[in-house]
Amino acid sequence: MKINIREKDDVVILDLEGSIDINSADFVETIGWALVTKSKNILCNFEGINLIDYVGISLIAVAYKNVLNHKGRMKLCNVPGHVQKLFSIVGLDKVFTYYETEEEAIKSFTEEVLFSHILEQRLRRRFKRIPLHNTIEYKQKFSSKDVFYKGNIINLSAIGVFIAAEKVFSIGEILTTRINLTPAPGVIEVDSKVVWEADNEIQPMESPGMGLEFYNISPKVQEQIIDFVEKHLTHSSQE
Repeated sequence: MKINIREKDDVVILDLEGSIDINSADFVETIGWALVTKSKNILCNFEGINLIDYVGISLIAVAYKNVLNHKGRMKLCNVPGHVQKLFSIVGLDKVFTYYETEEEAIKSFTEEVLFSHILEQRLRRRFKRIPLHNTIEYKQKFSSKDVFYKGNIINLSAIGVFIAAEKVFSIGEILTTRINLTPAPGVIEVDSKVVWEADNEIQPMESPGMGLEFYNISPKVQEQIIDFVEKHLTHSSQE
């Protein structure tokens, strides 16, 4: 596998060529190096990829998790049809957004930065949590087991959620969560990071439970959560 490294508009572009397989550990190492020394915005150009085996799939998942741990963003462009089909089989089509061209992908990085600045200003006013008694489903994001556990939401803010549930995960674990926000927008799916666990002595009524922080959230989903919180805050203030 060959990797050519370029930079454009604070984005590290990796032009990949050949196969992503057991001999492609340098793919993970290169992304790790770029995150530390260059930029947290990583764009992988898959145009030259002709084969990905299941070891390669694991390497891509490891690289992506490393990007998330560095609070970065990883996108793909020029993904061949046979690679998209493989990603669909293993579920990576739900993780990555494909861009037909490099220009579109780079533009998306810029747009997200602008939007995140706007959201940050709004979020500063919305750390207050609203009580909620809806349901949540969750599982380890990078687990091979497609098993969702169930819990109850205790409270929700624009940046995270606290849940009571029998199954808890370690601090730092990345989860895929399905949060029921009724009546609208309904069930949303968002990645969340475990940031703390309920203490049985301090919070006996809420233990076992864990606090989740929304992680690598898309602008669209973030907007839906903000709107939901705003409506409930407004309703509470009028009562």
